[in-house]
Amino acid sequence: MAFSAAALVLCAAVGWKPLAAHPADDQDQRGRIRSEVTMVSLLASVLGKDGRPVLGLTADQFEISEEGTKQKIEAFEPETQQPLDLALMIDSSLSEIKELEFEEDAASRFIQKLVRPADRLAVYEFADAVTQLAPFSSNVPSLQAGLRRISPGDGTALYDAIFLGSQGLTKNPAGRRRAIVLVTDAGETTSRADFDTARRAALRADALLYTIVVRAVKNEGGRNTAGEHALETIADSTGGAIYFPDSISQLGDMFDRIDRELRTQYRIAYYPTPRPPAGTYRNLEVRATCECTVRSRKSYYSGGLLD
Repeated sequence: MAFSAAALVLCAAVGWKPLAAHPADDQDQRGRIRSEVTMVSLLASVLGKDGRPVLGLTADQFEISEEGTKQKIEAFEPETQQPLDLALMIDSSLSEIKELEFEEDAASRFIQKLVRPADRLAVYEFADAVTQLAPFSSNVPSLQAGLRRISPGDGTALYDAIFLGSQGLTKNPAGRRRAIVLVTDAGETTSRADFDTARRAALRADALLYTIVVRAVKNEGGRNTAGEHALETIADSTGGAIYFPDSISQLGDMFDRIDRELRTQYRIAYYPTPRPPAGTYRNLEVRATCECTVRSRKSYYSGGLLD
């Protein structure tokens, strides 16, 4: 499906953003008010049975439903080149201290590979509190230097990390993709935010959540299974993913999978019909006609970004 440059400009607005009125809402100029509608834009990751991205799909192979009603795709971009803003968040709690050096090294390589001139990344650590170690930038050496400032701390503010990472992303300009990459053992002890607050913040920020869970032990008795389930739920809601490496040596492979997925996403946009009421969460479903799995956000907030 071919689109004009104007259509792709419209598609560049990620999430819920006022745009020009839809043609169906045009009114004549005899004193009538021209109503404004909005375009919803979302990212879709399509994975084959081998877990690798499926490329080359066309718009007519996708179907989007909002609240069960099929929507008309208005703009489509395969392998989007839209710039990326990413919050990289490293768990520096005492429970992670034995793995910190390896995590820093793998994260440093991830930054080197991922960040392109138009992209921006910020580095955070979280233990009993969340601390930004390097602000959003495309300066790779500065970002890598931020990783070297990580220091162990008590407690694990897991939900605060998602909440504050989402808030940090919303302060950046619109029209860019947003993602949070979290490296943690999935423990939660000191957050002020709760699960639902963190989940809603990520959804309102239109941020994909990717989590790498570094498990010290394999049996459930010694793991943070409740935290793992919470992170899996948030990742699924946002269209992200959760990874469970078998050993710390696989951490680099997990970062590579995230990088590959972020570079092979489809961007799809539509005008919602019927028009949703403001200030509500709208349920979404995206399907593709192929032997594949589609990951995309499960809902969006019709009132804008974070209040």
